Amino acid sequence: MITKELRAAVDAFVAANEENVVRDIKRLVDINSVEGTPEPGKPFGAGPAAALDEALKMAAEMGLSTNNCEGYMGWAELPGETDKQIATITHLDVVPQGNGWTADPFDMQVRDGWIIGRGVADDKGPSVLCLYALKFLKEHNVPLKYGVRALLGANEETGMEDVEYYLKNYPAPDFCFSPDAEFPVCNGEKGGFNGYLVSKKLENGNILEFTGGVAHNVVPDRASCLVKADFAALSEREGITLEEENGAVRIRGWGKGGHAAMPQNTVNAIGLIVNYLLDNQLVTAEEAQFLTYLRKLHSNTDGSGVGIAASDEAFDPLTIIGGMIELKDGRLWQDVDSRFPTSITGEEIKARLEAASEGCATVEEATWRVPFYIGADAAPIQALIETYNEVTGENAKPFTMGGGTYARHFPKAVSFGPERLDTVLPEFGGPMHGANEAANIAQLMQALKIYILAILKLETIEL
Repeated sequence: MITKELRAAVDAFVAANEENVVRDIKRLVDINSVEGTPEPGKPFGAGPAAALDEALKMAAEMGLSTNNCEGYMGWAELPGETDKQIATITHLDVVPQGNGWTADPFDMQVRDGWIIGRGVADDKGPSVLCLYALKFLKEHNVPLKYGVRALLGANEETGMEDVEYYLKNYPAPDFCFSPDAEFPVCNGEKGGFNGYLVSKKLENGNILEFTGGVAHNVVPDRASCLVKADFAALSEREGITLEEENGAVRIRGWGKGGHAAMPQNTVNAIGLIVNYLLDNQLVTAEEAQFLTYLRKLHSNTDGSGVGIAASDEAFDPLTIIGGMIELKDGRLWQDVDSRFPTSITGEEIKARLEAASEGCATVEEATWRVPFYIGADAAPIQALIETYNEVTGENAKPFTMGGGTYARHFPKAVSFGPERLDTVLPEFGGPMHGANEAANIAQLMQALKIYILAILKLETIEL
């Protein structure tokens, strides 16, 4: 049972540590931890390794015991009376900075109650919150039935090899939550499909270059295509600018980026260029066949253009985006990222994408993961949702989502905040994976309170 005195202590701790939390988030955000070239002891490059080292240093300063798992992952922990364990898992790697930032993404700024920088929301801010939750438990000598471990990953954005390594070498926690999504509680994640739509060899084509996108799971906000064309005969339009370049025309697309799992209200810059090339008949017949296929892909984000639209009762409908494009060895490679419900499979998506191409493309390097779902009536899920509702005064229910978090890798895990779907970003702030990524300080501090109380409640149930 969580006493009134313990609740008051949580409130006092949260109030006293706001400046410390913001300071420590900056310590991590100021490290560029985009995946780099592997080095000895640094399997994901120097950046993620530096962020992991700094986070473990931070945890040690709090008096927590720490461990570095060969650079793949690290943890801070407190022991319990039994062998069972509760864990949190966050990540310290980030997606590339992308375009459109108004300040250095790796120099965190504080403005009007918000923090801005790559990773403030995804997932360095939440990583610091988890460490502070353990700091509270230690400082207040809270007796723990179950040990509590804050896992810190280094490869969530580009493959999750970190958690795969961890689970091969260390036992899985008895229950785990990942602060890498939205509140209240996400008890299910869609399946994920990735692959490339690859054109046939384009002989004597008009397209000289085509580039766009920064990551497979980010809707590109800009793209560029160099094409043989008469500059004087063309005109710009919304989302398209033109430049004359060495007798050819550079077409630039300017869209609106965002996370692949939540592509609504985004504008794909690659799609803008595809439409412009086709509308102005700037490509050969062979190129036009493949671009017409891409137009079907980019025409919407629900997959209906390429025959893979799907929905079910547990999840929102399927989404698909084209994240990056490249002209390589005479072929156009368009990568795709789809998040799908239980009513379709990865095999079906691959087959339908190939069928929709009508012979002009193949689907290469296709991989997929199946959806996962834990019933909302499970005791740990109820402990989390009850805590959230007690703190916020809401009557929220668990939900499912399209994003892919660490949770799907564990036998019993969910994602649990700290984002809120009703958050209105300021004009100077942007979303996760977007430019000017922002997080609200007051909401982060409320999340810290929720995490401390949730761990305390989890300690009272049978795992």
